[in-house]
Amino acid sequence: MTDWTIEVRAWDDPAGAALRAAQRAELDARYGSDDHEPGAVPTAADIDLFLVAVSDTDGTPVGCGALRRLEEHAAEVKRMYVVPPARGTGVAAAILRALETAALDRGWPTLRLETGTEQPDAQRFYEREGYRRIPLFGAYAGSTLSVCYERTLRQ
Repeated sequence: MTDWTIEVRAWDDPAGAALRAAQRAELDARYGSDDHEPGAVPTAADIDLFLVAVSDTDGTPVGCGALRRLEEHAAEVKRMYVVPPARGTGVAAAILRALETAALDRGWPTLRLETGTEQPDAQRFYEREGYRRIPLFGAYAGSTLSVCYERTLRQ
């Protein structure tokens, strides 16, 4: 049983925007600056799906994640974030599974993602969830701050 619901939201939804701002602040603190994102910043124009997990008890947003199509059969996981009090509850895995299901439904069996060198917790999470480390791809090629992963999904 879970104490959250995962909902499709618009990219500019206020709850989603607040979660992304919290993620940005946390990453700024980890990296010691706001210059830690190689590549194009996601926008409403290039995000195909945005999910927000909300608490069933009080409706508080507790996490988010998005998909951005890369090519015909592949997409990128973007803006995975869970608020600190909800970490370790399974909400991150639930968001990731929902993104994976949506990717398969869209015909995108390959998911890739980028996380950072200063995010060992994220690296452990993705490895535990079946993602394998790959060479830096796309805009992340040559970045000294990036670590990239990929997973081929099965239906």
